[in-house]
Amino acid sequence: MISTLSATMHPQIAQLVDLRHALLSLHQALITVERDAYERFYGRVSSEKLLQLLIDHPQFDWLHRLSELIVQIDTALQADDPITPATAESLIAAADALLTPAEDGMGFARQYFKALQRDPAVVMAHATVVPLLSVES
Repeated sequence: MISTLSATMHPQIAQLVDLRHALLSLHQALITVERDAYERFYGRVSSEKLLQLLIDHPQFDWLHRLSELIVQIDTALQADDPITPATAESLIAAADALLTPAEDGMGFARQYFKALQRDPAVVMAHATVVPLLSVES
């Protein structure tokens, strides 16, 4: 279980824990945006079908990078050896690099930009994540 005792953690580790929670909310908002777009074209899907789409469908493929980053954070926070501030900083930097929307970009950056344009919930989740992307001293 990931500790929520952030007051007793090194600042970068506490920041990473907070970032993880914010990334989960952002991830959910992005899944909802893609699900809504898919359902407008193909009709409603069950939770089971959505899971399959998240795994296999090209429309959802771009979300894998964020999913993988969240898994990396979880793995680091739950490892037998305690996470170091340097590892926390590295993961925060990886999140910062990933979550840079780009209208003229490719892959995740472009899809992320488009999602930010389509849904206020994504904008709100992004606004929660952004302050956590700067490494605190």
